[in-house]
Amino acid sequence: MPTSFPAPRPRPGHSPTLQAWVDEIAERARSRLGTGRIADYIPALVNQDPERFGLALCTNDGQLYTAGDAETPFSIQSLSKVLLLSLALRTHGDALWQRVGLNPSGMPFNSLMQLETERGKPRNPFINAGAIVVADHLVGAFATPAKHLQDIARTLSGNPGVLIDHEVLASEWSHRARNAAAAYLMKAFGNLDNEVDEVLTAYFACCALRMSCRDLAVALNYLAADGRALTTGERFIPPAMAQRINALMFTSGMYDAAGDFAYRVGLPAKSGVGGGIVAVVPGRLSICAWSPALDASGNSVAAQYALELIAEDLGRWHPAPSPSDDAPTSC
Repeated sequence: MPTSFPAPRPRPGHSPTLQAWVDEIAERARSRLGTGRIADYIPALVNQDPERFGLALCTNDGQLYTAGDAETPFSIQSLSKVLLLSLALRTHGDALWQRVGLNPSGMPFNSLMQLETERGKPRNPFINAGAIVVADHLVGAFATPAKHLQDIARTLSGNPGVLIDHEVLASEWSHRARNAAAAYLMKAFGNLDNEVDEVLTAYFACCALRMSCRDLAVALNYLAADGRALTTGERFIPPAMAQRINALMFTSGMYDAAGDFAYRVGLPAKSGVGGGIVAVVPGRLSICAWSPALDASGNSVAAQYALELIAEDLGRWHPAPSPSDDAPTSC
């Protein structure tokens, strides 16, 4: 259902036509339910219902349109890497890129092969090894990095109920061997400053955040709005940084299927093995779709299809551009 998010300068009212379109997209996307499989390498995720589907669109002037299970919290997993990267760039700037690359990996998200040949420098911040290096930056910058990220997620989403799921955290910790191997390998090459267990704990806690499609569409709207957070009206990151993060999402956000997704959908996006995908239409809106069943690359089958339908149909309507520093805009 459509709602007006309590942004600093919300535009009153909503578009019934746009809501009908969102409902139509959700209904068509449900045709893909029953295909794919639940992530099973994290035992705490195995019992997710593969028939769940949620969709939320948040325009830059604060209008929120939802369908299906858009209010249901789920484990955001690698969607947290977008927030991790944003925070690391806020605190460390471009120095981060001395330790993490900017290129697609062409390999599975948890691959170890490139780390050995490229002397412990991950290809990009959206594969697991890259996100572990980013988490290492935050461990060095904050006394409680996971709590700091949780607080940021609450502020950006406007939802004080965003929490770290400790069952998922414990499950990831008990099955940490592959991530630990990557971390120790990077440590051996001098690309991890803090203790491996401390960094992995922070990294897993960030992945274990529980948020809904609604939460994520609102929280990550800053990437569509030149870095401005919808809930506070303030710059969360500079416009150039938002542009660069979007570029990385476009090239590397969908694991080793990023090229295929870019060809079919053409939007910056980031997926997670909890079944969520966040996508951005710069200057216009942010989107989150969720359904737990994944394809072979670890991307939600139904959520990908919903975003493909949205991209095909964007010309039917024109949400507001990003608000300027001085005045609100309207649709």
